[in-house]
Amino acid sequence: MTTPIGPRVIVALDFPSRTEAFALVDRLDPALCRLKVGKELFTRLGPGFVGDLTARGFEVFLDLKYHDIPNTVAAACEAAADLGVWMLNLHASGGRRMMEAARERLERHARRPQLIGVTHLTSLGAEDLADIGFAGDPKTNVLRLAALAQDAGLDGVVCSPLEAAAIRGAAGADFALVTPGVRPATASLDDQKRVMTPGEAIRAGSTYLVVGRPITAAADPLAALAAINGEVAGI
Repeated sequence: MTTPIGPRVIVALDFPSRTEAFALVDRLDPALCRLKVGKELFTRLGPGFVGDLTARGFEVFLDLKYHDIPNTVAAACEAAADLGVWMLNLHASGGRRMMEAARERLERHARRPQLIGVTHLTSLGAEDLADIGFAGDPKTNVLRLAALAQDAGLDGVVCSPLEAAAIRGAAGADFALVTPGVRPATASLDDQKRVMTPGEAIRAGSTYLVVGRPITAAADPLAALAAINGEVAGI
């Protein structure tokens, strides 16, 4: 697969306040990681927070998982691109027309962010998928949604590292795989069900690793980040 340019670790800023987020951000180096801003911080702090991060040189993955009618999602993606984010995502289960509308809108931007489809959340196991009406096991559903996202022109998908090898084999080298559910061998699983270690995930075909609590809740977050970067270096 093609080696990605820039850091492979995306640190998830899953904090309830600006103060707590910047207590970590102020210690991080944009050359060593990217940052993910999710629903909680974006809802509390708004677009200005994203601007503060990009002004410090960080590439931002805006993780809002858009899912609505095609025109609404396309407009939201355009607004995200105007913030200067590096990557944003939407739910592939929103369908082909929604994904194509978003991709077409982003093509207007000279510095178009990467557009990534969410397959299934890594907190969902087989029983959870059955509860909401998805037939088949997680891998079957993920592969189907990943193929749909690629066919709609997206740059890649969010997936569990356990499905990375199968998607990589089907989608080829240039399709980005963004994988949460990554835990160092010594870390707690928390609420994730489908996980791998960082090295295992990269060897399986992951392009970027989203890592939250193993870094943000570590006694020494910088050492935790350095350890993960060291584990995946050269793979």
